[in-house]
Amino acid sequence: MNLSDDRQRAIEGRCPQTIPCSVGILPAAWMKYRAELDRLVAQYPGLFPGYEPGRRDYDAVGGTYVSGEHVDAWGCVWSNVHNGMEAIVTGHPVKTREDIRTLQAPSRDIGLPHGFMFLRLTDLRGFEEMMLDFAEEPPELQQLIDVVLEYNLRQVDIALSRRSHPEMLYFGDDLGMQTSLPIHPETWRRYLKPCYAALFGRCRAAGHLVYFHSDGHIVEIIPDLVECGVTVINPQVRANGLENLARVCKGRVCVDLDLDRQLFPFASADQIDAHIQEAVETLGAPEGGLWLKAEVDPGIPLDNIAAIFAAMEKWRHRFSPQPA
Repeated sequence: MNLSDDRQRAIEGRCPQTIPCSVGILPAAWMKYRAELDRLVAQYPGLFPGYEPGRRDYDAVGGTYVSGEHVDAWGCVWSNVHNGMEAIVTGHPVKTREDIRTLQAPSRDIGLPHGFMFLRLTDLRGFEEMMLDFAEEPPELQQLIDVVLEYNLRQVDIALSRRSHPEMLYFGDDLGMQTSLPIHPETWRRYLKPCYAALFGRCRAAGHLVYFHSDGHIVEIIPDLVECGVTVINPQVRANGLENLARVCKGRVCVDLDLDRQLFPFASADQIDAHIQEAVETLGAPEGGLWLKAEVDPGIPLDNIAAIFAAMEKWRHRFSPQPA
């Protein structure tokens, strides 16, 4: 990820001209709204720089966003019933603790896709079995973690070998649930924090910055993630709370705030504007420290998508220097 000047300034506290913003549009949203969404996106070059309307294949989709079943390099089965939306893992190959003892990582290098560490453990074992492993702490728990971590360290080394100058490396792993972590914070610190410290520390030692995305409630461990080497944290606003995020992040780590996806399908334009204003006023500052991110899915009415774009365009200038 190469950084724009404003993103770099926001990280370093050097007064960006605007709050950096980005919008992710799921393939299923393009499939639903097609040319209408194309025309809307073209109206906001500040949010979509370089966008060329009329060139998109609205039905383009790949990977696990294609409906059907997919088997990944680890043997996990992904099932998708909605073309253009992400699949979920329904087949978990490491069914017993005995299976862990003979587990070998793939020989094929697939990089570090979303869900590379904690979610990889739950994908392999199944969520309930993985929670029992964390609760009972059998020796196989550390064995499983070690297999996944060793593989991920190899992927990091490959990624670093392909970069000749410092940049930002992206990592995504959903660590939280709606209102809490799935395991106790101390359990997370004992078993998982060393993994992220090893992975992110290797990147930072090579001169790179680290961007980390996580869905769910993670506010208790954000300081730990910063200690591990995270430069920009991408948390969800509803699961963590604006005031909580301000308390643990403001002045300590740059936040790429994931705006409220659970609000967007049902809100009025005024409510969307107020939500983004509140986020900017709570987490933003003239010196920086804040990026904004929105995700658009097919459940959001087109008028609400327009309201999201308009509010982001409006409030990204909140701390912009005034002309003389």
